Amino acid sequence: MAQPLIKKDDDRDDEAEYSPFLGIEKGAVLQEARVFHDPQLDPRRCSQVITKLLYLLNQGESFTKVEATEVFFAVTKLFQSKDIGLRRMVYLIIKELSPSSDEVIIVTSSLMKDMNSKSDMYRANAIRVLCRIIDGTLLTQIERYLKQAIVDKNPVVASAALVSGIHLLQTNPEIVKRWGNEVQEAVQSRAALVQFHALALLHQIRQNDRLAVSKLVTSLTKGTVRSPLAQCLLIRYTCQVIRETGVNTPTGDRPFYDYLEGCLRHKAEMVIFEAARAITELSGVTNRELTPAITVLQLFLSSSKPVLRFAAVRTLNKVAMTHPLAVTNCNIDMESLISDQNRSIATLAITTLLKTGNESSVDRLMKQITNFMSDIADEFKIVVVDAIRSLCLKFPLKYRSLMNFLSNILREEGGFEYKKAIVDSIVILIRDIPDAKESGLFHLCEFIEDCEFTYLSTQILHFLGDEGPKTSDPSKYIRYIYNRVILENATVRSSAVSTLAKYGALVESLKPRVFILLNRCLFDSDDEVRDRATLYLNTLRGDGSEAETNSEAKEFLFGSLDVPLVNLEKSLKNYEPSEEAFDIDSVPKEVKSQPLAEKKATGKKQTGLGAPPAGPKPVVDAYEKTLSSIPEFSSFGKLFKSSAPFELTEAETEYAVNVVKHIFDGHVVFQYNCTNTIPEQQLENVTVIVDPSEAEGFEELAVKPLTALPYDSPGQTYVAFEKPEGLAFGKFSNTLRFIVKEVDTSTGDVEDDGVEDEYQLEDVEIVAADYMLKIGVSNFRNAWEGMGPECEKVDEYGLGVRESLTEAVSAVINILGMQPCEGTEVVPSNSRSHTCLLSGVFVGNVKVLVRLSFGIDGPKQVAMKLSVRSEDEAVSDAIHDIVASG
Repeated sequence: MAQPLIKKDDDRDDEAEYSPFLGIEKGAVLQEARVFHDPQLDPRRCSQVITKLLYLLNQGESFTKVEATEVFFAVTKLFQSKDIGLRRMVYLIIKELSPSSDEVIIVTSSLMKDMNSKSDMYRANAIRVLCRIIDGTLLTQIERYLKQAIVDKNPVVASAALVSGIHLLQTNPEIVKRWGNEVQEAVQSRAALVQFHALALLHQIRQNDRLAVSKLVTSLTKGTVRSPLAQCLLIRYTCQVIRETGVNTPTGDRPFYDYLEGCLRHKAEMVIFEAARAITELSGVTNRELTPAITVLQLFLSSSKPVLRFAAVRTLNKVAMTHPLAVTNCNIDMESLISDQNRSIATLAITTLLKTGNESSVDRLMKQITNFMSDIADEFKIVVVDAIRSLCLKFPLKYRSLMNFLSNILREEGGFEYKKAIVDSIVILIRDIPDAKESGLFHLCEFIEDCEFTYLSTQILHFLGDEGPKTSDPSKYIRYIYNRVILENATVRSSAVSTLAKYGALVESLKPRVFILLNRCLFDSDDEVRDRATLYLNTLRGDGSEAETNSEAKEFLFGSLDVPLVNLEKSLKNYEPSEEAFDIDSVPKEVKSQPLAEKKATGKKQTGLGAPPAGPKPVVDAYEKTLSSIPEFSSFGKLFKSSAPFELTEAETEYAVNVVKHIFDGHVVFQYNCTNTIPEQQLENVTVIVDPSEAEGFEELAVKPLTALPYDSPGQTYVAFEKPEGLAFGKFSNTLRFIVKEVDTSTGDVEDDGVEDEYQLEDVEIVAADYMLKIGVSNFRNAWEGMGPECEKVDEYGLGVRESLTEAVSAVINILGMQPCEGTEVVPSNSRSHTCLLSGVFVGNVKVLVRLSFGIDGPKQVAMKLSVRSEDEAVSDAIHDIVASG
């Protein structure tokens, strides 16, 4: 057997511990396994060899088929020994070797003999091994023994049978489900583990029947469960039933809540904690329901057991996210945990206090945290920083003390992620608390004087360029920025040059001084730094004078980029140098994502415009080129947007049709991509009859039929409509009309005569999102302020009952069809309010920015404040109309 780790020698200078398995090799162990064949077996020696084999298997060592078979047959000879310790090792090695079905028969008789042995230890282990290695055929032969074992008086045997049943349920559910009566009897057992395993198996057998699970929970919550482990399981199953049942609306009571509350008075600590945690995680839990659970968790905070203190403070930390007031009574107890020896407990305590503390306690908490921060790891520090940021946004008047704390820890030692979390927090506070801007920028300037991370330096310099010129005294930041040009690496120097140029462009009084500094950068050793300095000097100076920089130059250098970077990169790669300069207006402005219809139709062979293009050229360019070459559509002007293909037929039908919606300023063109999947037919004069009776105001202008549609050769037919002024939505019904001609598959000849036929297609809808391009902005706040309030429209809406804020945010984004900015489409878990930022371009090339503020109350009623800014007041009104009607 394996020996415990021991000291190599008594030399105190070399106290390295070593393992008894160190250096063992598979070949040598397989040679040792020959002792299994000795006529006089040595149980102790055999057990040691099996231990080494098990070690190799658990370390991931693979045995060949021949090696595994040889070891297995050698091990079967050990059944001759009567040594109990060796027999247990034999059971273990057989389970690990997992013999094949033709080898299992060798040990089946020995194991079945042990299963009916008088020794309970043999019986229990034999059941576990048999159920692990046999298949369904052999299982039916021993099913009777397993049923008897489930209700056996010996708890070890009964537990072995029940655990085996849990495993067998995955492979042979039909057989295990027949054991219901025996398992039900085992649930009433007085043995704790038997009751626990029986309840787990019984629930798994019934888990797909909600009514059966509800009946099981109802019967067991009346007090027949004695095992603390089983009680914990029952609490979890009860929560599942509560989630599926909901609140009893006539009385307002929650079913089974009384049972959970009763478990808070159980004598076992694990049951008390499980019940308290279950109550705190109930959907829409009220303060009245929370109170008893918070009370017992508060008692656990002062427990002598670290595991209970940790469990309680972690649960309270989660509760504080949604019900901070309910946790305030525990603040005194949690303050004592800040000095806890277990740093996980201390970190959770401090972050919970930061969420639940009031404005008067902020300064006291900051003093305690200062002593605490140096003793914890970076990952815990990041949690504290995030909590402090939330506290500062909650109590803006306390920004000085909180900002000073962040700046102090920013100067201390720490890794990249930790420093980035602090910098991100300071940036957010500067943006959200105007009074904090000056001190926050000063702290960031001090940090980059001694910052070892290039990424953070460049990000801070960029931020200084955005915010510094708007302060009362921008000149005080110039020294810190120019220091970076002198002292840093090339990447940071380049960023510093760009930041200096922003000050020269946006602050006229600083322009002469900035020009002097930029001229010095012309002699830098790095070409990127020199090129940037040259570009900014020539652009800002214009005709050579230091006159006021014109707005076009400012927009070119420092305006927000209104095309996605990925699209710009792709267009630049595809650009072939020629006399014609690269035109940034040719870059697609919509974020390209693979539509669901294309993912589903990967099995179909598609070519032409109905499928994704083979080359890297953007799809919209290909569509525009094709449409402009069709005389009927050439007068429609520039194509604004093309939708993803939308399937109009089911998969594997005789005709596959999808539609692409092309939106122009005054027209809509439906492109129907058709594929004939019947080899014996050819379709001719293919058109789609479109009925706009449910699309008021749309008038059909032109139809371009498809002359012939051979087998498996996609083709396109078009229908164009003139759309009415303003927003126009509607549903269009579609019928595929064509002439069918028979084809001789052996020769490919097509018959002259054909039959006219029709095929009904799915409806197509024109929705609000069709008139909007998804275009992100690099800095939403700058873009919002640059748009100005002249065309801003603000209103509030009730969105009704929603499952969560995530659902509400997703629904509004889908209705508007706009691009979420800065990751605001992601709603933090358990959040009761959220702000989402959207940007896009409306038909007619009108830029639109949207700020959505969501809030959700107890009954899941969602309210939303919608703020819209655009370049046209009519478009702002249109966005509100879309939301109001959606």
